[in-house]
Amino acid sequence: MDKRESKKDNVILFPGLEKRLLEKGLDYLKQQKYRDAIQFLEQALDHDPENSEVYVGLVLANYEAGNTHQAKEIVAEMLRSGLGDYIQVIDMYLMILVQLNEYNEVVTTIEALLEEREIPADKHEHFIRMLEFGRRMLNGETEMEPVESFDEEPEEEELNLFDYKNPNDQVMVAAGLAKENIRPYIIKIREYVASEEGHPFLKTMLLNILNEQEYAEETHVHKFGWAESFNPVHLPELKDYIEESGVIQLLSREIESDDPVLFENVQRLVERYFFLVYPFQLPIGQASAWAAACHFIANEYYGFEDPLESFAEIYNSQIAETEQVLDFIRMLEEISYPII
Repeated sequence: MDKRESKKDNVILFPGLEKRLLEKGLDYLKQQKYRDAIQFLEQALDHDPENSEVYVGLVLANYEAGNTHQAKEIVAEMLRSGLGDYIQVIDMYLMILVQLNEYNEVVTTIEALLEEREIPADKHEHFIRMLEFGRRMLNGETEMEPVESFDEEPEEEELNLFDYKNPNDQVMVAAGLAKENIRPYIIKIREYVASEEGHPFLKTMLLNILNEQEYAEETHVHKFGWAESFNPVHLPELKDYIEESGVIQLLSREIESDDPVLFENVQRLVERYFFLVYPFQLPIGQASAWAAACHFIANEYYGFEDPLESFAEIYNSQIAETEQVLDFIRMLEEISYPII
């Protein structure tokens, strides 16, 4: 037995180790260092295999790290073992299914809940809404109503987008709108995207729906204190918007060939940030500063502590501008995402 194995065997004898491993894992999760969080939480699970808090931490860490299928398996194990609050775990499971586009399982799961009368009164509307969404998405694969022209004045229907505070619910209401003619809701949508309130995530989804349904009226958009009018029909697709920024290309040049896994993770971060910023064109910092800041964040997630200056040097960006972009990214990281 080598020294490292002997040392490891001695460590597991320390009292309260599982609690310290859990605390460390959750601390890394809060710092968004997901790889480290997973490592410590898996160790905690080895010592305390029925701790629902460890399971929830592992679900979130794996989801945020992009391991969505692994997150699904962990939640499924919680359901099989009866760990955690049943409705909360079911809710988490359903939102992962939505992310994986497994709408048949969404519908089947909720229908079973309704038959078993397992849903508490205060959650009933939420699950009914998810059920309707799942059915609509399934039907939408083969049934799409034609989008009517916007030439006629729409008949407004009731839709209060400000009622949807939970990002998961926002995904469902936006996906639902995407499957039908939005003419009756256009006034409400315009009010929402123009408001200083409202979630930037939902605003981006709504703008994409306007674009897809060829809405061609100037629309005022307000995000992060920025305000500008856009014609939705002329907005670029998200993938083109991100590509045109030049950030991904800079990162690819420095990372992809040496560390494709790191590049994939950094690319996912860029897509996440730009989704929130869309359709504004890099209001803060140049592409080089964004590339440096995103590379720094990804490096930080991996538990490394290289200074920001070293990344600014790699991408030939001004350190002050890179710091400004990094501060803005820190703010974006505090915004809630679906299941996120």
